[in-house]
Amino acid sequence: MTKNKPSVEIPKTVGASGRVTKTLDRFLNTAPAVCAERAVLITESYKETEGQPMSIRRAKALEKILSGMSIFIQDDELIVGNQCSMPRSAPIFPEFSCKWVEDELDRLEKRTADVFLISEDVKAKLREAFTYWDGKTVNEIASQLMPAESLEAHNDVVYTVGNYFYNGVGHISANYEKVLNLGINAIIKQAEDKLATLDFADGEQLNQMHFLNSVIIANKAVLAFAKRFADLAEKMASACEEPTRRIELKEIARICRKVPAQPAENFQEALQAFWFVHLVIQIESNGHSISPMRFDQYMNPFLQKDDISIEQAQEMLDMLWIKFAELNKVRDENSTMAFAGYPMFMNLIVGGQKRDGSDATNAMSYLVLQAGANTKLYAPSLSIRIHEGTPDPLYKKAAELSRMGMGYPAYYNDRVIVPALLARGLEREDARDYGIIGCVEPQVGGKTEGWHDAAFYNMSKIIELALNDGVDQRTGKQIGPKSGKMEEFKSFEDVMEAYTQQTSYFVKLMAAADNAVDMTHGKHCPLPFLSSLVDDCIAEAKSLQEGGAHYNFTGPQGVGVANAGDSLTAIKKLVFDEEAITLKELHAALANDFEGQEDLRMMLVNRAPKYGNDDDYADEIAKEAALIYCEEVNKYTNPRGGKFQPGLYPASANVPLGSVVMATPDGRKAWSPLADGVSPISGYDSCGPTASVLSVAKLDHEIASNGTLLNQKFHPSAIEGEKGLENLKAVTEAYFQNGGFHVQYNVISRDTLLDAQANPEKHKGLVVRVAGYSAFFTALDKSLQDDILARTEQNF
Repeated sequence: MTKNKPSVEIPKTVGASGRVTKTLDRFLNTAPAVCAERAVLITESYKETEGQPMSIRRAKALEKILSGMSIFIQDDELIVGNQCSMPRSAPIFPEFSCKWVEDELDRLEKRTADVFLISEDVKAKLREAFTYWDGKTVNEIASQLMPAESLEAHNDVVYTVGNYFYNGVGHISANYEKVLNLGINAIIKQAEDKLATLDFADGEQLNQMHFLNSVIIANKAVLAFAKRFADLAEKMASACEEPTRRIELKEIARICRKVPAQPAENFQEALQAFWFVHLVIQIESNGHSISPMRFDQYMNPFLQKDDISIEQAQEMLDMLWIKFAELNKVRDENSTMAFAGYPMFMNLIVGGQKRDGSDATNAMSYLVLQAGANTKLYAPSLSIRIHEGTPDPLYKKAAELSRMGMGYPAYYNDRVIVPALLARGLEREDARDYGIIGCVEPQVGGKTEGWHDAAFYNMSKIIELALNDGVDQRTGKQIGPKSGKMEEFKSFEDVMEAYTQQTSYFVKLMAAADNAVDMTHGKHCPLPFLSSLVDDCIAEAKSLQEGGAHYNFTGPQGVGVANAGDSLTAIKKLVFDEEAITLKELHAALANDFEGQEDLRMMLVNRAPKYGNDDDYADEIAKEAALIYCEEVNKYTNPRGGKFQPGLYPASANVPLGSVVMATPDGRKAWSPLADGVSPISGYDSCGPTASVLSVAKLDHEIASNGTLLNQKFHPSAIEGEKGLENLKAVTEAYFQNGGFHVQYNVISRDTLLDAQANPEKHKGLVVRVAGYSAFFTALDKSLQDDILARTEQNF
């Protein structure tokens, strides 16, 4: 393999300091809890602003929350700012949805995954606040906008738009660099200057006036929030008897009086300004996947012009990593099954190319990877961009981090992603400047409202409906079009026609459901602070939710690629090519979940070719199954003036989505998990890791420009020593050079996972890769733990 030399000096490796180790221990011993403050404050604000323009109401609500919420500075902290009244606690966002919260209040402490402590006092405050929101939430309003068929298909789990149906949108990266270099005062002035150009007598411009005023209110509220921390730090410094900590607190006070109002001038100022922006975006909206993206690019200049040591810089960065992990979110029970492990999906990526195409690696790229190694936390989600010029030391540093077993960094292929974004209409420099949002979704930061993760589309449910004339086998209801009875199909082409017909019908319903939710967010939950940090919202005087961003997309995900592909392959091979079984026999076996038909099931498993073994027979059918879905998604547009773009990944929704699908012709038993991402079915990829990735590379990853996700699992012995690192890089390169989009590695033994499942108290800090994110293994529901255990353990 070509060895690319580094173009920058590689900083020395610095391990976790005593301060970091102490703070990590405190974090790991803090139980997640629910906080009522935000819910109470926003309810009070909405009552006070009844009848005012919605953008103004949203800005004033943020102002009330930031001025009224509890703030604190913990021992040893260098970067300050809290989301809730306690570390690791989660706020409630009643404006998006709250009926499920009320229903589940008494079960939050009894969950099998993502357990939250909640006091009776907090429950009482929330119940009182919720009385105001009946009929006013995004969830309830969007339900009324959806066509009845779209809502029914959602409820029947042919797809789910649960992320934005119940929560804020998120899935974005703001223009952090703008705040670091110019300060929020400059953003306020930009809004004021635009406001001065408007003619209020014009109806459209009158609405723009309200939006720009909301931007000014929201940004001034953020500055007042920072000043509260300055005042607190000053007060704490006056009472502090320890000289070193007193100096630190005075410096924190100075910094919080300066940033984010003014430009940052040194590394700590830049980190603090970044954190205030990142934190307030989380407080303003209930969306996850608020992603720092190309952190190494906009933070490195401040490191380079500062005179601090590498030890000091690494410690500050490690402390920021712990702040990331303190952010939290309560999801409903069903969503928790799909996103277990307290994830916030804050993707932070290093490496790749600059806007001019040259290598972007810098000193901060290495410090970021080391922060992951030092803290060993699930947040932020670390990623690396790989291109032809990636320096070998950075590639090796990433592989060494993978070998530590936390499931990161995830690897992304510039050779596929940049052309995919160009095909979606991005300017070349923007395409080269992409980062990753959430799990695996590429976008250019500070310019895009991508609406990634817009839905999870159950491709295996489509197989069930295609083989049963559109009838849901769980309920017996006719939910899809009549596309033919299975036993009456005369050819494999008839099967594919039925699959295509069901896909076309349900993708259209999904697009309608997504657009109903999208429109509701635009009208009822604009986000003025976030909008002010995305081009071209101020210039257009239009919120992000109304289409103000430079680029607009909607990205729903197809789930169960391998199951759909292997099911269709088994039918073609065993029914039509070899005539080993009849469609009638297969239909009966599926309807009875293979009861008394284990020999037939084993024939399906063992005699039909399987996706994941570099076998063109199976791989081409899987590719076609995915392509049919992707091409249907491409047909639709959203209300923000953008287009739909498909992705192929599930987060961890492959487990709950499988629970509504009957037995399938790939030999899968009823109600069991689907394959994760674009990965082969667990255990079916029997020819080694290279064959596995070569199969997956045959999918059309460029058309699935909203992201594809490949999980690989290795026993630690497989990548021991220098040879092991080279093997890991070789597999990655084999995949990327043949057209792969993304890959991530779990490097952990089955024995360790089994022990953690049996003795969770001994493994509180065990982090594993779930899907497009990492999580504490012991925080996952057992069904998801079992799914991770079942993944093929590769070796060389």
